[in-house]
Amino acid sequence: MPAITLPDGSVRSFDAPVAGTTVAAAIGPGLARAALAMKIDGKLVDLSTVIEADANLVFVTRKDEVALEMIRHDCAHVLAEAVQELFPGTQVTIGPSIENGFYYDFARSEPFTTEDFAAIEAKMREIVGRNAPFVRSVIDRDEGIAFFEAKGEKYKAELIRDLPGTEVITLYSQGDWIDLCRGPHMRGTGDVGTAFKLMKVAGAYWRGDHRNPMLSRIYGTAWRDQKELDAHLHMLEEAEKRDHRRIGKDMNLFHLQEEATGSVFWHPKGWKLYRTSETYVRRRLEANGYVEIKTPQLVDRALWEASGHWEKYRENMFLVRVDEEEKTLALKPMNCPGAVMVFNQGMRSYRELPLRLAEFGQDHRYEPSGALHGIMRVRAFQQDDGHIFCTEDQIGAETVRFVDLLSSIYRDFGFDSFRVKFSTRPDVRAGSDEVWDRAEGALERACAEAGVEYVINPGEGAFYGPKLEFVLRDAIGRDWQCGTLQVDFVLPERLDAEYVGEDGARHRPVMLHRAILGSFERFLGILIEQFAGRFPLWLSPVQVAVATIVSDADGYAAEVAALLRAKGLEVKLDTSNQKINAKIREHSVQHVPVIAVVGRKEAEQRTVALRRLGGEAQEVLPLDEAVARLAAEAMAPDLVRGAA
Repeated sequence: MPAITLPDGSVRSFDAPVAGTTVAAAIGPGLARAALAMKIDGKLVDLSTVIEADANLVFVTRKDEVALEMIRHDCAHVLAEAVQELFPGTQVTIGPSIENGFYYDFARSEPFTTEDFAAIEAKMREIVGRNAPFVRSVIDRDEGIAFFEAKGEKYKAELIRDLPGTEVITLYSQGDWIDLCRGPHMRGTGDVGTAFKLMKVAGAYWRGDHRNPMLSRIYGTAWRDQKELDAHLHMLEEAEKRDHRRIGKDMNLFHLQEEATGSVFWHPKGWKLYRTSETYVRRRLEANGYVEIKTPQLVDRALWEASGHWEKYRENMFLVRVDEEEKTLALKPMNCPGAVMVFNQGMRSYRELPLRLAEFGQDHRYEPSGALHGIMRVRAFQQDDGHIFCTEDQIGAETVRFVDLLSSIYRDFGFDSFRVKFSTRPDVRAGSDEVWDRAEGALERACAEAGVEYVINPGEGAFYGPKLEFVLRDAIGRDWQCGTLQVDFVLPERLDAEYVGEDGARHRPVMLHRAILGSFERFLGILIEQFAGRFPLWLSPVQVAVATIVSDADGYAAEVAALLRAKGLEVKLDTSNQKINAKIREHSVQHVPVIAVVGRKEAEQRTVALRRLGGEAQEVLPLDEAVARLAAEAMAPDLVRGAA
């Protein structure tokens, strides 16, 4: 008879197989009310599941993170029932939970619109109020196909036909409504709660294949309670205000167009932001012992075959056929093989290690057009790439050094904290299990040495090695994965990289792939949204606007602008005929951090009136003091530290 071990180590024994609901009730009425599902030996199952043998048992309550995914999954079922009640003849297909919510795809002659949402949400609340229990049943494959075909649900029948022969076919009912689903689910529709909202509709091909029928997809979001929902909706509202595409247009930073899908046209101000960021990172790398290289854009497929990228990454590469030479070249999707080629020129000594090679490498990767998003997800981008060639014994020290540098750079860009994911071996990978054991073990030890706390991200490593992923949290609570550190024993072996050790013998170096910002384009998109276009003075494409009140002050304004430019500031001189309030509004819309206002009085007294972005007050300073103060404020953080 089952002995059930609980998280606190206590054991409950029962005389016969027992359902989770019974175990929860035996522990106490509070748990019986709170438990939504459970994990048996780590596997998430319905609370009604019968436990037949000894097991470790953990109950899932609403406060647990996994409960949020279940709420969203169950909410998708509630949505589907509501739609079919309101719109008879609509077929259901699939409806998974996703990040922050869920969706369900429907087959209907007339697509849904957002105008349908009010009625659907009202029906969903009615279904939640019924609190119909989720009931699991197992059905024979042929019986299941016949069941759904009789209901006119051809998509569900097709799903069952395509399931592996060993798959157990399960249905879940909620009252009279039944769906094909693996589960698990919570106790009943009432557990979903009412903290949900339908968000948008979109077209989606059945099974993602453009040759299949177009379905109508309804997206929703669902949370544990109204407070969480309100916080999420507020975050979305803030995200809309901060959308880098809108701000980029308003500030005239960049644009995109169909003739260069997935590539960015940088305008002068946007390119200034880009170069300021690049120059800053280059200074930090040089101060940290990196030497910069540049490798070719077009490389023969032979190198990609040798590195393993051709086999693992071919579908993401842009190819160029040179008929005269009967060669196939590829635009590089990453910089790693080129770095090894630089390392391989001449015989290296252990005395040169660690060798830190930096490259601001321009890469091209084929991203499906539907996956592109502003400058956040593009096909042509630059990385602040780096490859450190070192011995196995040096991995720990280099990890400490890298994490210190990364932390400092993130702080300088306004990000005070980050999380770390440890991504382990993927299913498709190069190298033996023994090599992967060494690489993962080395990275674990390096994390311990660097004091890096992480969560495991199973199966998400690069194909040649495990990696750390550094995840930033922005001003409105969104997470962005930017930096990486990867330990690679594979590529040096495949590309025959060697150095002469202290023993006079030849050895393979370890290759550490690392990036801090990652894609410049993506990171700048994140920065635009982080600051909502209101950049700190050192980053701002235009740092000061010198605006005149009257034309009599034009000459003095030009002198002020020249002095500021001489100190290295980016200055906009505005001597237009507009009234000063209009000038202030215009430069505020452009998010210029400082407006230096000058009129007859300022010209006579050789002063300037400084107005800060977002503020109403102005500070009148002598010209020399104003120039010195702004020049100091406009220094990049690393230069400020160097001057201190």
